[in-house]
Amino acid sequence: GPKVTYVPPPPPDDEQAIFARYQTGMNFDKYDENVVEVSGLDPPAALMSFADTNMCHTLTVNITKAGYSKPTPVQKYSIPIILAGRDLMACAQTGSGKTAAFLVPVVAQMMRDGVTASSFKERQEPECIITAPTRELINQIFLEARKFVYGTCIRPVVIYGGTQTEYSIRQVKQGCNILCATPGRLLDIIGRGKIGLHNVKYLVLDEADRMLDMGFGADMKKLVSFPDMPQKDKRQTLMFSATFPEEVQRLACEFLKTDFLFVVVGHVGGACSDVQQNILQVSQYFKRDKLIEILHSIGNERTLVFVDTKKKADFIACFLCQENIPATSIHGDREQREREIALRDFRSGKCPVLVATSVAARGLDIENVQHVINFDLPSTIEEYVHRIGRTGRCGNTGKAVGFFDNNSDGHLAQPLIKVLSD
Repeated sequence: GPKVTYVPPPPPDDEQAIFARYQTGMNFDKYDENVVEVSGLDPPAALMSFADTNMCHTLTVNITKAGYSKPTPVQKYSIPIILAGRDLMACAQTGSGKTAAFLVPVVAQMMRDGVTASSFKERQEPECIITAPTRELINQIFLEARKFVYGTCIRPVVIYGGTQTEYSIRQVKQGCNILCATPGRLLDIIGRGKIGLHNVKYLVLDEADRMLDMGFGADMKKLVSFPDMPQKDKRQTLMFSATFPEEVQRLACEFLKTDFLFVVVGHVGGACSDVQQNILQVSQYFKRDKLIEILHSIGNERTLVFVDTKKKADFIACFLCQENIPATSIHGDREQREREIALRDFRSGKCPVLVATSVAARGLDIENVQHVINFDLPSTIEEYVHRIGRTGRCGNTGKAVGFFDNNSDGHLAQPLIKVLSD
């Protein structure tokens, strides 16, 4: 394809923008009712408050500024495990604070051990690599990392596809302690000799089941088999997701030390209990009419509509605009600039409806998404759990509607019944 020239605008640098966040919902305290199971030998005791760790003062201040008043269950159990140097696989419902569960202890340890400032060296040696399946999600993790490292000498960098490669290299060259990257761009920059791996102490896989399945499994194997990547017994490997199918748990063991711990909040692959789920039987031919009916009934509330193909995402977004419902679309064939504009228009409320493929199914944390509509149901139940988890985050409530057509969705009936009844 044509040479990519897009350079994303720099994120705002003032303190207020860095620590911008949205409010926890009325069900935030209900997270504590979740049963937590820790499998593995000698797990450290859970953390009852952020003050219980001997983290340095700057990090404690940043945690407070970022709006973290008390740890959620996944944070209570994961933070002490990571601080104890153990490998971890953690499964907790969407929107329950997994990003901070790995960022806080990693930053705490980096500050305790000291990091090497290496500004403008040709080849950077990051101490931590975080990888996630989509550009939007990895950028979100980077923005979260900036909160915790504020006022320290730790420098996080984000690199992802769809942007000019030279721009990614320039960002890395300015100094890089925490590298947030999508797999393709990460392997490219390593291949160009701009990133050395022998200093890596922490390898984090967010949305780990997606990172290890057919999508990115080969890339992850390639990453850990670079000659200068420390072997698994010489680094700390951390995996987080809301879903962990059993076959992926088996794959994960190849990357983790034998004494790793497995934290499950609630039950593996459970849907977020703050999302009210409705399934409607709608045949293919009546889906558009039903969608219009629902969107008219909910007014201007922010709604994410999932479809199964890129073409359909654009088609439905155009169709909605013709019906005087301001909508935009996001999918893998749109240029990065267009993807970022679509997300910005959705976040700001300029377009209260975002029509998306699965590229927006995981991890995205957008304030005030009240509704998720599965115009087309996904092929797997894990994908369904992630999609509806774009609402009902951080103790807020939300609604999800799925259009079920027996001809195309029959395979999902049994697993759906399980998720709904749970």
